[in-house]
Amino acid sequence: MSTKTSWSDLLKKEDWLACWLGFIIIFVGCFAVLSGRFDFSALKFSTWTVGENTDKAASLWSQFTWVNLKKLLVTFLVLGGLFGVGVKLQGESLKKYIPAFLVLFVLAVIVRIISAEFTLNRYLEWAFWALIVGLLVSNTVGVPQWLKPAVRTEFYIKTGLVVMGFSVLFSNIAKFGLYGLGIAWIVTPIVIIFMWYFGIRVLKMDNKPLVITLASATSVCGTSAAIATGAASGAKKQDLSLAVSISIIFTILMMIFEPMIIKACHMSPIMGGSLIGGTVDSTGAVAVAGSALGGEAEKAAVLVKMIQNILIGFIAFFVAVFFATNVNKKEGEKVGAGEIWFRFPKFIIGFFVASLVASFIIQPIFGTDQVSAINKVLDQYKNWAFVLAFTSIGLDTNFKEIAKQMQGGKVLWLYIVGQLFNIALTFFAVWLLLSGVIFPVPSLT
Repeated sequence: MSTKTSWSDLLKKEDWLACWLGFIIIFVGCFAVLSGRFDFSALKFSTWTVGENTDKAASLWSQFTWVNLKKLLVTFLVLGGLFGVGVKLQGESLKKYIPAFLVLFVLAVIVRIISAEFTLNRYLEWAFWALIVGLLVSNTVGVPQWLKPAVRTEFYIKTGLVVMGFSVLFSNIAKFGLYGLGIAWIVTPIVIIFMWYFGIRVLKMDNKPLVITLASATSVCGTSAAIATGAASGAKKQDLSLAVSISIIFTILMMIFEPMIIKACHMSPIMGGSLIGGTVDSTGAVAVAGSALGGEAEKAAVLVKMIQNILIGFIAFFVAVFFATNVNKKEGEKVGAGEIWFRFPKFIIGFFVASLVASFIIQPIFGTDQVSAINKVLDQYKNWAFVLAFTSIGLDTNFKEIAKQMQGGKVLWLYIVGQLFNIALTFFAVWLLLSGVIFPVPSLT
């Protein structure tokens, strides 16, 4: 493999373009919020329900106001324009991409509307519905040739991850100190290593990118970790789809039943919340499950999960290096620094840069409230990019391929055993640090 790189790669390679597009969204978002001169918000559908308005949610038709339609147009123009420029710089046809992107965006709008329904929004993430909508198209009418130029899973994922980096603040560590680090940063790598060896050595699974992707999704934060690690390990779209699907299904089950079990065990709120934060995959599901145990438990759960989320970039980095120097290394091949750099997914650099800028420049100068306001804007662009990505995964996948990937149930066993190990190890860490037997219990009230 050639390891030659040139300055032109900065404007031609997808990884670098994802960085620049992500940085543009972050810069404009920061300027819009800090200056107050214009509204850069992407559209977020509020929770709705069928029938008359209730205290819990508005009606579906109330979503289609002039304000929302304006935000929808801004969302389309920003994402369509930026990704269109990226496609053009990669030497591909803009005329073919734009109409295809328009249809893909319409599918993404349908996904966002479905996932905003009151009941569905509480129990199922948008990632699930994005996969379902894409799968329904690909497994029924099929994906027409003219739509395929817009099906660019990796491009959307990488850009979304760079934008997501701005929300990963190192200051979150200080809020829970060594307690959060002990629960999130010690347990997580051990679980990943355990699942890797269990999948490769015990279950004899040949699909190593799938194993590491599922291990990261299980131990860190589900969808986001799967996206980052899948890209770093070279996982196929079908691998990512399978890992995310399993993660979402079990996240729903754990979100419902884990708080019940914790209550039955009479665990303290801070211990119960920390256990939820360390074991439930999705950040949104963590907040819902934690709230079932009270305010203190919800805060502990979210803090542990936020501290755990900081690991996403580090894990993706080490996975990329590990796969370059070991897994994908050919017999007798020497992999030096140049080869590692050539294979290394550059969007991870963008993720780290965004995180460092938010943590050590924007937050110290403008304050936590302003960073929070910026992230409210950026979060929706990240979500739209991920919805485009997961709809693309669905469009690129069929049910027969997913069935083949289950490998006789090995994938399911990998997740179940790995998650049980994760729960047991996290519970030990939670008891050790927060039971009050050895260390003083911190106050989160």
